[in-house]
Amino acid sequence: MTSQLASWQSTDLSGGLPLVWQRRPGPEIVASRLWIRGGSSADQPGQRGAAQLLAGLMTRGCGDYGAEALADLVEGRGAALRCEASEDSLVLSLKCASSDAEQLLPLLVAMARDPWLSQDQFELERDLNLQNLLRQREDPFQLAHDQLRGQLFGGGPYGHDPLGVEQELAELQRDQLAALVAPLGAGGALLVACGDLPAQLAESFDGALGHFPWTTAAPRYEPGPLAPACGQPIALLEQDTEQLVLLLGVATVPLGDPDALALRVLHAHLGLGMSSRLFMALREERGLAYDVGVHLPARRGATPFIWHLSTSAERAGEATTAVLEEWQRLLETPLSQGELALAKAKYRGQDAMGRQTCSQIADRQALVLGHGLGEHFVSECLDRAERLDAETLMAVAQRHLGSPALSLCGPAQALAAAQQAWQNHPLSRVFS
Repeated sequence: MTSQLASWQSTDLSGGLPLVWQRRPGPEIVASRLWIRGGSSADQPGQRGAAQLLAGLMTRGCGDYGAEALADLVEGRGAALRCEASEDSLVLSLKCASSDAEQLLPLLVAMARDPWLSQDQFELERDLNLQNLLRQREDPFQLAHDQLRGQLFGGGPYGHDPLGVEQELAELQRDQLAALVAPLGAGGALLVACGDLPAQLAESFDGALGHFPWTTAAPRYEPGPLAPACGQPIALLEQDTEQLVLLLGVATVPLGDPDALALRVLHAHLGLGMSSRLFMALREERGLAYDVGVHLPARRGATPFIWHLSTSAERAGEATTAVLEEWQRLLETPLSQGELALAKAKYRGQDAMGRQTCSQIADRQALVLGHGLGEHFVSECLDRAERLDAETLMAVAQRHLGSPALSLCGPAQALAAAQQAWQNHPLSRVFS
């Protein structure tokens, strides 16, 4: 049964895979996303990195096409194809000319149902991922981020980078990866397309689903992994550099939680643009930061709310104190009317900027529906955001941001100064 939902249409393909699409006038381009629930949070112990390795291999041969033939087919038409695992999903993305859509779009089904997983390509992709993990060890920000990830999530589903853990990835075997293909979609999957679409869009998938049957359904709303109690409020990693990287964060609530919207408005206030609170207070007014910002991804489970800052080693203590003071201010001082109005304007603007292209529209719709949140989730959040007041934002901050953990990476002297600043601040005594 096909239904019309605002500007979107939907139908279930053979086997139950939902197809959701929006026809959009403009350039003759089609952007599509095949969203499959799972991702790196579903990696089994001893196999962390399997989801991302499988994602990479899907672009290295499927169905009737080996690695070279698939690359020739896609690149020969100027199309862009990628597949990657996030913490909560495995997403196959294809962008192509409208005239090539009927031939290329069914590849998404073939990649998910019948990837080749040849031994030579398996070894090549595994080596590339291992090299990426090795490069990450040279990046102070990545090191501090991985350290904080461990503080907040321990060895749980969100406790590792989607690329995996080096030793476990190195020991992964092809047959272990092949065993992951059949269960794909057990937690739900959907296909989203946006742009100048073929008239018979649904019919173009009949052949692929005939060759590679797939029984699945739309993902339902189910909160994902929770975070354990933080057992390490501060972690230090010594590195011989001239700057300190500081991350301060806490595990909060899933994207669909009623409090998540207030956290996103606070994110807009704190970290969006050169007029943001942290940029003005820490960089412009006091010159304490080379770089400063806020990270708040979209997660099905406990979502990290993270402030990040890099500063000179000489000002490590001062910068740490300033960051902690700003965090404490968020818990104790309501936003002014001007700050609240600006935060809401930024939230609206960020939404508008995120739906300018077919790819952006497909990304967002796949994200929302993949989390089981419903087609109108974004517009409902925009309406709800206008009704938020400063007291509500502060109450949400007090509920979820009261016990942040601190991750530091830098030279020994800077680490010592930052640690002293932490020990002198009331936030450190939350854990005592």
